[in-house]
Amino acid sequence: MDQPTDADAALARRLALGDTGALAEAFDRFAPTLTRYAWALADSKQDVEELVQDTMLTLWQKAASIDLPTGTLLPWLLVVCRNHARNQARRIAKNAGDELPPELAAPASEDDARERLRWVRDEIAALPEIDRKICELCLLQGHTYSEAATMLGLSVGAVTQRVSRSRARLRKAVTHDEH
Repeated sequence: MDQPTDADAALARRLALGDTGALAEAFDRFAPTLTRYAWALADSKQDVEELVQDTMLTLWQKAASIDLPTGTLLPWLLVVCRNHARNQARRIAKNAGDELPPELAAPASEDDARERLRWVRDEIAALPEIDRKICELCLLQGHTYSEAATMLGLSVGAVTQRVSRSRARLRKAVTHDEH
């Protein structure tokens, strides 16, 4: 398991136990990324701050029941932030008598959902061939690292390292993070 996954799992356990220091640590770690993401979903500084605060509050309230299939907190936090943005946009639209912005509306069809996630497919397609195969096997088809390693003739450690690098690349693409 890679270090960010271990750190996220430990952080989630501490949050579930009610450790307020863990909440402060989570805020310090994830608030900058959530803020950048929230700016893509909201128009004002006040709305962005509200989205980040609501997301962190949800993390605190639901810590004991969080399921992290990828072992990392960031994807869960981004989904929660997007859900809060949708709710916020609905409230604002209802008060103004407007419709929900198209980027926050639920996809009308499976094809629409696929289209919205084209950038993910494009990022995966741009990976080196072996990394692309590993992503397809592990992240899309649900195979374990061990199964993928056997299928591709690699060690489990090599698969783990390549998945970690691919996730970092996708994380960088979604957050436009230079780190």
